[in-house]
Amino acid sequence: MEEYTIAELQQLMASGEMTARGIVQAYLDRIDALDRGGPRLNAVIEVNPDAPDIAAALDEERAAQGPRGPLHGIPILLKDNIDTADRTMTTAGSLALVGHYARRDSTVAARLRAAGAVILGKTNLSEWANFRSTHSVSGWSSRGGQTRNPYALDRNPCGSSSGSAVAVAANLCAAAVGTETDGSIICPSQTCGIVGIKPTLGLLSRAGIIPIAHSQDTAGPMARTVADAALLLAALAGPDDRDAATGAARDLPPLRPDELLRRDGLTGARIGVVRSSFGFNPRVDMLMESAIAAMRGLGAAIVDPVEIPHAKELGDTEYEVLLYEFRADLDAYLSEAGDGVAVRSLADIIAFNDAHADAVMPLFGQELMLQAQAKGPLSEEPYLQALATNHRLSREEGIDAALALHQLDALVLPAGGPAWITDPVNGDHYVGGSSTPAAVAGYPSITVPAGEVWGLPVGISFVGAAWSEPQLIRFAYAFEQATRRRRPPHFAATVTFEP
Repeated sequence: MEEYTIAELQQLMASGEMTARGIVQAYLDRIDALDRGGPRLNAVIEVNPDAPDIAAALDEERAAQGPRGPLHGIPILLKDNIDTADRTMTTAGSLALVGHYARRDSTVAARLRAAGAVILGKTNLSEWANFRSTHSVSGWSSRGGQTRNPYALDRNPCGSSSGSAVAVAANLCAAAVGTETDGSIICPSQTCGIVGIKPTLGLLSRAGIIPIAHSQDTAGPMARTVADAALLLAALAGPDDRDAATGAARDLPPLRPDELLRRDGLTGARIGVVRSSFGFNPRVDMLMESAIAAMRGLGAAIVDPVEIPHAKELGDTEYEVLLYEFRADLDAYLSEAGDGVAVRSLADIIAFNDAHADAVMPLFGQELMLQAQAKGPLSEEPYLQALATNHRLSREEGIDAALALHQLDALVLPAGGPAWITDPVNGDHYVGGSSTPAAVAGYPSITVPAGEVWGLPVGISFVGAAWSEPQLIRFAYAFEQATRRRRPPHFAATVTFEP
């Protein structure tokens, strides 16, 4: 099943060479071999026991009336904070939510089912989407354990959509869905050598997704190719009465990947290089220079350097907003959860963690949860001021200002550095990263493989204005097709340094 695209899987089913049930079983076998055994990636927290039967029913439907569309019969994994009304739990990786079977599909899951996709199961993640501790270990959850990077097993996959990224990179599914508040799609995608799309806030519904903060949360596709990510995004996008933020996208034309996937997509584009995001690793800088040269060769006008004003001023106010919204949003989600949920508030989760500290907190604590619990309602002035500052500095005085000043179509930045060694003693130690401006603004970002440093993937991110996904997909596809920088993982025990 290595490196099959969605289009190739559809061709196999159309020709009769494979069935959806056969494809599902092949991925389940690969999960058994590589995730449960072999290198033990620990990316999949739970498989859907009904997936083979769902696939068989879709085979019958295909034979009777043809496929519903490009996702018919395609196995997709979902991050374990996305509700599915089936026999898999939704736990955010926490033992506190074991036994939580959602009463209703998230809108993301419902749209996938309507498109004919097979929900193959749930992926592991950084517990509570990495919003529990200031010393967390990305890719670790008390329910799922530690997810391992398939390029070097002692390296970290980044988080919080760690399992989704690793599962895609290791060909345990056709594609996956992750979620991001700040970097949780972009970082694991780039660290695991795949394509990740963090869409404009409101393009995809968040209904039925365990939240961190409604001003920044979004789901997004994770795939091995831009084409597959675009197909998944098109299926997931659209307005939803369950999420008011999607009202802003109601008048947008539907995404049509077949019109966007053009090899000449960079011709005539004006691309700005955010030079201040360079400099954290000389080998990453070399890859970025090569990527910029490739874009110039594809007909793009490169403006270098470009700066995003106030990009380094967002940390404190973002943190304040996330703490306030986490308590309010999580309490709201838990209040509507099904009967199998023993915790109904952030306060209940904190108490559960304390009572089960040996199992839940063997590596790190819950400092972020305690700080969030101390916050008041969203009517408080410190929250309102921080949110207004975030939007002003990241949007009209930030990304929008940079794009307008140089008449740019998009910005490019290194998505991050090569994976660090997983360190339960000291926690995460990120090297580079550029997700915050787009995350705080709620603007789109796409990361694409740009090459490797000592066999560890590195990505380049395309960032644009609100609702500019069609442009960004066009640019990312043209770059991907011209450079072909993705390499499948080889599940090495560690990095081998060769001159």
